[in-house]
Amino acid sequence: MTRIIGIAGSLRRGSYNAALLRAALEFVPQGGELEIESIDAIPLYNYDMEIAGFPAPVARLKDRVAAADGLLIATPEYNNSIPGVAKNAIDWLTRPADDIPRVFANKPVAIMGASPGRFGTILSQNAWLPVLRTLGTRPWFGGRLQVSQAAQMFDAEGRLANDMVRDLLRKFVEGFFEFAREQTTNRERS
Repeated sequence: MTRIIGIAGSLRRGSYNAALLRAALEFVPQGGELEIESIDAIPLYNYDMEIAGFPAPVARLKDRVAAADGLLIATPEYNNSIPGVAKNAIDWLTRPADDIPRVFANKPVAIMGASPGRFGTILSQNAWLPVLRTLGTRPWFGGRLQVSQAAQMFDAEGRLANDMVRDLLRKFVEGFFEFAREQTTNRERS
């Protein structure tokens, strides 16, 4: 079983990225599992909190990501870059620094995103790459998914309603699961 943790980098109730992540559930291949986790309860990083004891939502998410075969980030794009709440969540997962290898080393990671703008989330996705490199992850470059003009791609209930985007999402999800499965198999053989 290939298990992927998915997080949406937005806290908005009607988030297009959370909707995109939910839509991805439909395309999880047989033998795979996508578990969507929330970053809503992750507090702003504060070293004083870290030394006093990790907040329970942080510890839980950290353990879930560490135990997973991969991480799927559905990222918005804020001011041409990474949304602060998503970066904050990842920053928490890197604390203490000695834990970075346990959580992130060679972890397959894929990035997708939806934006109401016309350029999708290309700049945000690119901004994630140095972060993922620093953490020692294994980003998947087999596909990109950038949903532009997202308000027109989802219906009033937040369901993905555009057939072309649905097909792109299906190929993206299947490709990433295959990559994560191969990486897990290679690690087990080593």
